[in-house]
Amino acid sequence: MTNIVIRQAGEADLAAVAALRSEWTREWDGAAEDPGFAQRLAEWFERESSRRVTWLAEDEGRAIGMMNLAVFDRMPRPGRALSSWGYLANAFVLSAYRNRGIGGKLLHTLLGYADANRFARVVLSPSERAIPFYERAGFAPAQSLLLRTLPG
Repeated sequence: MTNIVIRQAGEADLAAVAALRSEWTREWDGAAEDPGFAQRLAEWFERESSRRVTWLAEDEGRAIGMMNLAVFDRMPRPGRALSSWGYLANAFVLSAYRNRGIGGKLLHTLLGYADANRFARVVLSPSERAIPFYERAGFAPAQSLLLRTLPG
């Protein structure tokens, strides 16, 4: 690992995002043959690109991690400044690159973006394994949010 670069991903990075997402799926669920995956990902990326910011971590040009932030603009209120909040999602670093601070760099970049844009909050739904990572960055359990899951 020489020089890790964190940068925003664009449409030209779809193959790298797809490769990371595929590796993530292999790691958690095993190999999955899905010939239509790349097309569905491209369609999703196009739909989401107006409200989602994705960052890639690269080592000498190779994508080794990613993280994104879905941005929600709050409805304006009289006498109040406009505000937004974000949902941190799709955080992943290739296993060979974990525990080297790359996830922290991605998170630092994402939170810097949220802070620079004065987000009211950033929320996420971490895996059990990731909770300590996010707690070290200042996240804590939410006491004021409610959750509804799909019935059945």
